[in-house]
Amino acid sequence: MSGLGGLNKTPNGVTIGLVQLKLPVVETPAQLKAQAARIVEMVGKARRGYAGMDLVVFPEYALHGLSMSTRDELMCTLDGPEVASFKQACVANRIWGCFSIMEFNPNGNPYNSGLVIDDQGEIKLYYRKLHPWVPVEPWEPGNLGIPVIDGPKGCKLALIICHDGMFPEMARECAYKGAEIMIRTAGYTAPIRHSWQITNQANAFQNLMVTASVCLCGSDGSFDSMGEAMVCNFDGTVMQQGGGRADEIICAEVRPDLVREARIHWGVENNIYQVGHRGYVAVKGGARDCPYTFMQDMVAGKYALPWEDAVVEKDGRCCGFDAPTRDYDPNNMLPGQASTPGRKAA
Repeated sequence: MSGLGGLNKTPNGVTIGLVQLKLPVVETPAQLKAQAARIVEMVGKARRGYAGMDLVVFPEYALHGLSMSTRDELMCTLDGPEVASFKQACVANRIWGCFSIMEFNPNGNPYNSGLVIDDQGEIKLYYRKLHPWVPVEPWEPGNLGIPVIDGPKGCKLALIICHDGMFPEMARECAYKGAEIMIRTAGYTAPIRHSWQITNQANAFQNLMVTASVCLCGSDGSFDSMGEAMVCNFDGTVMQQGGGRADEIICAEVRPDLVREARIHWGVENNIYQVGHRGYVAVKGGARDCPYTFMQDMVAGKYALPWEDAVVEKDGRCCGFDAPTRDYDPNNMLPGQASTPGRKAA
């Protein structure tokens, strides 16, 4: 059940709208400003079209398009005019919103960041993409982990971005930290369609978690984004799915209370519990060890594939980027550090 695509709402339901926003061309500060205004307009459309909507979600790159430009004048900050306009739109329309920005970084490449803003205009979730889509994307690897918040109507809400969702560890981390709903925003193009669909469903099923995912839509003259908004229930079934119509809002009511019920009462396929309690029928409480070599090696800082030396693409030169010379610094521009490129909100 999806509440007839979000038209109906029950007391325990959370209604999510996924905006298949038209892929923009953003090459100048003026175009950036115009695209921010366009997103604000679409927040209003979401509210007018769905009176019961709790959360409206915009795709990755909704503000910047797919140019991959890292020019300072096109980058955003949390205290900049674009984020200020998103906050105002959420307040004016009494709705929560999920937005995408490319975030200025004075110490390196920009971050690909996602924000969830509540209906009072407060940033409740601030996430930096952990897994940029290499070798295509130039963004700094995220360093804030995966926050899980109390979202609309008290649901436990997480956000990941695009390529993040191809790693089962990402969805597992969201669920492990309590997320009942995982948002996935993306700018994917058509060749990723099948992978997009199966990972959205698998991420839901493997973690008894609702997934709500949306891509940009349409063409900018160079790239064709696919739309393909999806809401998957916690058993992996598709509750609602969009196609390729730009600016269409795909909506569904989801039930976090049923997620909580399943996580408590399911025996068969309660995998988010069972992964840490192996074979509990045979041994009291199940085996609580970590039998996974890749996890042990990653924690020890020695993750290496058997074919590691044979991997061809190890930087972004094939996509026109210079080979990096900096080592990763997890303390790079942590929240609270100065970050503005001189474009503060009015």
